[in-house]
Amino acid sequence: MVNRKAEHVEICLYEDVEGHVNTMFDDVDLVHQALPGLSFEEIDISTNFLGKKISAPIVISGMTGGTEELGRLNSIIATAAEKTGIAMGVGSQRVALERSETRESFAVVRRIARDIPVIANIGAPQLLRGYGVRELEEAISMVEADAIAVHFNPAQEVFQPEGEPDYSDRLLTVLSEVIKSLGVPVIVKETGTGLAMETVSKLRRVGVTHFDVQGAGGTSWVAVEMFRGRRRGNWKWRSADVFKGWGVPTAASIIETRFAAPDSFIIGSGGIRNGLDGAKALALGADLVGMALPAMRAAVKGAEALGEFVEDFKFQLKVASFLVGAKDVRDIKKTPLVISGKLRDWVTSRGLDLSVYTKVRAGRA
Repeated sequence: MVNRKAEHVEICLYEDVEGHVNTMFDDVDLVHQALPGLSFEEIDISTNFLGKKISAPIVISGMTGGTEELGRLNSIIATAAEKTGIAMGVGSQRVALERSETRESFAVVRRIARDIPVIANIGAPQLLRGYGVRELEEAISMVEADAIAVHFNPAQEVFQPEGEPDYSDRLLTVLSEVIKSLGVPVIVKETGTGLAMETVSKLRRVGVTHFDVQGAGGTSWVAVEMFRGRRRGNWKWRSADVFKGWGVPTAASIIETRFAAPDSFIIGSGGIRNGLDGAKALALGADLVGMALPAMRAAVKGAEALGEFVEDFKFQLKVASFLVGAKDVRDIKKTPLVISGKLRDWVTSRGLDLSVYTKVRAGRA
């Protein structure tokens, strides 16, 4: 398991694992205002997340941990996140729950990042294999987390040589019990293939109120497993090549999630690479913007490089806000936009009324 984690990071950094399908953000246009009605210096993109104020609606998604080297990467991310005042998550903590010598690679995060929201992480399949409240509380305690992400990755599990592709509806029962017993929010998080409104509706009925869509268009974990399988001579890699672009594109997933759960908290992630993408995600219905691969690529260069990436992202988000006349995150969520092309086709073919959705997305602000 430890070697797998290191290999995942190495493949993400050096192989072609992203952009195998369009996020559909290209089909979203924010409406430019030649008279924004405010000064650029007035813009405030700070927001609240998990009871803490952060400088911008940004979270570095959970990616890593489990080895000494990956612990150093987590420490770099924590240093930059604390300095820039944004949230962060850690990678799956299953390895730390099963191998105590790896705990430090996760625990280091909270020792460095004392003031920002931190999200613990465990895989959904483990909930069907005996993990319950005790194990999740241990994961939360390990990083003094403000929430825990339960990641759903059925597409990856199918193609992973050692995968556990069990996602029966019994998972809903276990998840419901966990949500009632834990003292922090549970965030259901996809891993690159997006959330559809049917899934969100099921999850909402058992008490899930926080979603991280992680839609298609960013890192494809099917592609990651394709590279792993090919290295090992595992026959599944040939079929993984067919499915590496599978999923609900990020822009569509944000819309579907917001439509199915209008009162939920949504992290829009999956292929978001700059502040303009982030502004579009917020305007479409997200409350926060998540990133993984671009942050990891910056982090391997050091905390300063990651900090520069985050500050550039924040500046770009403020520019987009200024040009649509939005003085804060609340205004960005209500800004006029135009949906066209494949995204419009997707939304209408799914039976969603865009005029109704305009009221839904603006009403949450």
